[in-house]
Amino acid sequence: MRIEEAIIISNDRIASGIWRMRMNASLITQEIRGPGQFVNIAVSDSWDLPLRRPMSIAGVEGSHLEIIYKVFGEGTRRLSSRKTGERINILGPLGNTFDLFQGDGLFPILVGGGVGIAPIQWMHSYFEKEHVEHDMIVGAATAEEHFMEHQPSQGIFLTTDDGTKGDHGTVMPTLERRIEERENAKIFACGPEPMLKAIHEFVTASNFSCQMALESYMACGTGICQGCVVEWKNASPKQHSYNETYSLVCCDGPVYDAHEVII
Repeated sequence: MRIEEAIIISNDRIASGIWRMRMNASLITQEIRGPGQFVNIAVSDSWDLPLRRPMSIAGVEGSHLEIIYKVFGEGTRRLSSRKTGERINILGPLGNTFDLFQGDGLFPILVGGGVGIAPIQWMHSYFEKEHVEHDMIVGAATAEEHFMEHQPSQGIFLTTDDGTKGDHGTVMPTLERRIEERENAKIFACGPEPMLKAIHEFVTASNFSCQMALESYMACGTGICQGCVVEWKNASPKQHSYNETYSLVCCDGPVYDAHEVII
């Protein structure tokens, strides 16, 4: 883990409220292990926004790393105003990674929603490069929030709540259909809590293999503030123990086996 003054290469709006930032961070990229990890970004140099913002890494190429983020509030609004050539203070890499090992004979189905598309897109690029057959399902509220194309013949399925692009509805009907059509599926998911809750309920009831990267509010990203807790499903501490009952997403995650945690 390092703190680095990264140099912004580009910062572009790619869909409604969705931005992609590329930056040169030669020290941090040397330590990045794979999809699932994130960086914690100082969005302001002043004390009016003192807390860093966690951002999943969407890709790495050489000394360059990429994030995809959505403008939610003042912090991300300021992030969207940053210009090419400016320096931005980032902490990372943080967190663990998805298990992409394909010697298990399982068929990967990638599911992303909202800004949870970042590690999903990285995995998609990785599988394409390695010629690993897979499906990718990406959900959004409306067509304006998508920056990819619906290409079922290529294994890329977009969904929209309002039906304006791709499959009408949430990611769940499409996911359930693809699982029926694919043998030995393994789900990799990242997205907003309602989406992850629905996937979690589905895979735990049907005993499908699933890893998910949890989105959580983080103040520090290093375990100091104890703010990003998730409960272990089968915790049985020998004595009353906070650490054995709860996990810290920033340190133990953000990637978990869906069958090990309560969402």
